[in-house]
Parts: sequence; structure tokens; C-alpha cells
Amino acid sequence: MDSVEKTPNRSEQKSRKFLKSLIRKQPQELLLVIGTGVSAAVAPGIPALCSWRSCIEAVLEAAEQLEVLHPGDVAEFRTKVTKDRDLLVVAHDLIRKMSPDCLMEIFDNLELHIQNPLVLQSILSLMERGTMVLTTNYDNLLELFGQQQNKPMESLDLKDKTKVLQWARGHMRYGVLHIHGLYTDPCGLVLDPSGYKDVTQDAEVMEALQNLYRTKSFLFVGCGETLRDQIFQALFLYSVPNKVDLEHYMVVLKESEDHFFKQQADMLLHGIKVVSYGDCFDDFPGYVQDLATQICKQRSPVPGGPGPHVNPRELGLLERAAERLPCPAEAPFPDLGSCQGPERSLGLVINADQVDSTTLLGNACQDCAKRKLEENGIEVAKKLRQSEDAGGS
Repeated sequence: MDSVEKTPNRSEQKSRKFLKSLIRKQPQELLLVIGTGVSAAVAPGIPALCSWRSCIEAVLEAAEQLEVLHPGDVAEFRTKVTKDRDLLVVAHDLIRKMSPDCLMEIFDNLELHIQNPLVLQSILSLMERGTMVLTTNYDNLLELFGQQQNKPMESLDLKDKTKVLQWARGHMRYGVLHIHGLYTDPCGLVLDPSGYKDVTQDAEVMEALQNLYRTKSFLFVGCGETLRDQIFQALFLYSVPNKVDLEHYMVVLKESEDHFFKQQADMLLHGIKVVSYGDCFDDFPGYVQDLATQICKQRSPVPGGPGPHVNPRELGLLERAAERLPCPAEAPFPDLGSCQGPERSLGLVINADQVDSTTLLGNACQDCAKRKLEENGIEVAKKLRQSEDAGGS
């Protein structure tokens, strides 16, 4: 009998397609925006994490059981959940009326409900390499999982100016910014920009946050209505001009052809490229894992983070060969021109053709190094080989 090669279905094929412009990004060029889709994939046993609608319904059920919300209000909000399109407004009104105990009730012992940590592990691998993370979620699943992996995770909200500025400037590798607040501090939950007047009127904070939207590539994962989120709009969209020239990305479920391609066209106005992880939510964790793996292959180390692999034997050969090189009366590279920082003290560049962002010099200094080599008529790599040959003879 002839063997039959399994042909992947259309969903499987689509779920592993990646935009080259995305997977060629360095991890530190990205800012990950986490939505409810991530929590739903990680802890499917908690309905409140799956969507704003299910979160509101869970809060109402808790409020009813704890008897902390008038039955008339409960009935009114249940009607709004089924009829209103803007559930963020409904959630905002509900939070203003409810007892903080309701959120503590529905999000209790989150770490015990982590069933599928694949997405969280993928996000952590990006964070290790410099990717920043913010979320619209109330839960701290990522931080709990990271702590289990011995990572110094830290949750922060917009009311702590010092920490927000540290995070925005890239000084909190394992910091997660919750722009709506965190369930562990119910009094700090905010769904309306008016709750963050101190933030939106602080020029230093707003400049730092909006600069991120101009200089980073935002990667929206598990996000549905984030661009309609009033707080996200106030922080990143209102005052950033020429958004169409930016390069951000949104990973979405492809529910239908018409909706998907309309969403692509709409998001381009905000500088966002929409890509599909498939037409089934089950494809989401695997896609995120594969995407993170592709991005983490980029060879640009972050100080203190994982760097490129160096063959110890080759490094030893280079060091021994360098020791045998004659020392010129004048250093071959007394000044690297425009190069700044500790790189200026280097007196030797080994094979300048190989200089890239993984070396001490980096991209900005590559031309300087090559130019100095040419001006001095020195081919260092060749001298190294010749010296090594002489030593072995």
C-alpha cells in the first residue's frame, strides 16, 4: 500500500506563517501588549479571564452571592451585558459600584489554575532578551508564573510615577505594566481616563510612554478591542502623529475573511499590521511559541541577558594568536572617530567584516572600524591566521 503523506489543513498552514519584518525584529525592539486571550489560553478554567463579558458576569455572580450589590443593580447590569456593545463602559460603571471583595473572590489562587503555561513561557523568553510588557488585564498570571521560574517579576500600575518611568526607559526587565490596575489592589482599578488625570497631565510620563509607541514595535497578543480602550488611546494614540508610518503588529483569530481583511485595513491607519494565528483558538499557544522562538533567534544580546554562543576553542586560538602579534610603536586605531563609550579604548578589531550588533563595537561602529583598517593598511584577520600557522610549524 502506498504511504500517504499527511497534508496539513488550511488552519495549520496559516498558523505557522510569519511576517519577515516581524520575526527579524530584535526582542528589545518589541513591546508586548497582553490581552484577555493570553489569560484565557493559560487558565481556561476561570471564565472571568476569557473576555470582558465573562469577567463582568463573574463579578455580578460574586456580588450577588456576597450580597454586596443591590439586586436591582445586578439585574440592570445583566441587561447591559447583553445589550451594550461597549463593555468597557459597563465594566467601569460596575467597578465604581461594587465591593472590591468581588474581584478578590473570582481571582483567588490564580497560580493553581495555570493549565497551559506555554504562552507565558514564550513571553518570559522574550522578556529575558529585552522585550517590554504591558497588559490591559487585571490578573497577574505572568508574574506568578515568572516567580515560579525564579524571575524577579514586578507588577506596576500607572499611579507609581517613579516605577512607570523606570519601566518606560527599559530599566525594569521583568516589570509588567497594568494600565487598568491589578485585582490585588481593587481600589486602584481604573477603566476611564479621568481616573488617571495625574498621569495624562504629567508631561514627563506622557512623553516617556508616547515615545515608546514611536520607537518600539508594539506586538498585540490576545487583544481584541485594545485600540478602542480609552486608557490605551489616551496613553499612546491621541498625541502620536503620523501613526501610519509606524510598524506595529497584532496577532488575531481569523473569524471570517471579510472581517479579517477589514480589520487589516482599519489597523493600518494606526500603523498596525494584522496577522492571523489561525481560524481556531487552539492554534494560539503554538503560534505564540513558534513566533517567540523565531524572534529569540536574533543575535543581539541584552546586557546581562543571553548572548551568542562562542566556541571556546576558537576563542582560545584567537587569544593565543593575538598574543604573538607584533606590537606597533603606535596603536593601529588611536581614535575611532565618532565612536563613543568604552569601545574607544579598544586597540584591536578582529576581522572587521564580521563586526555586527553582537560585538562590542556594534552596528554604529562597523564603518568606523573598517575605515580605520583601510587607512592603516592592516588586515588583522589575515595576520592572525599567519601568526597561528607560524606558531604551529
